[in-house]
Amino acid sequence: QVQLVESGGGLVPAGGSLRLSCAASRIIFRIFPMGWYRQAPGKQRELVAAVTSDGTTNYADSVKGRFTISRDNAQNTVYLQMNNLKPEDTAVYYCNLNPVRAAYWGQGTQVTVSS
Repeated sequence: QVQLVESGGGLVPAGGSLRLSCAASRIIFRIFPMGWYRQAPGKQRELVAAVTSDGTTNYADSVKGRFTISRDNAQNTVYLQMNNLKPEDTAVYYCNLNPVRAAYWGQGTQVTVSS
């Protein structure tokens, strides 16, 4: 069974940075487009960043210029570098394929940005 394990979240002040990691197993990682998603309290889960199998990236307008998604196919890992964090970035962050496979959701990693 495919596993996606997110890590790297935490509590940071506004303006701070975090780097999230998502390790994938039991999947031919390199062929799949991947995405980072987030869900804030009371809100729907949203796609914030995506990367194709060849490294092309795309971002939600709310994070453009602040977040960078990347992937290391040798390590079966996708990253999300988050800079200049804002309180509205507070959410649980998840990785998944893009488009998502419902069965692949992991536990996510909590990001909390204090004002």
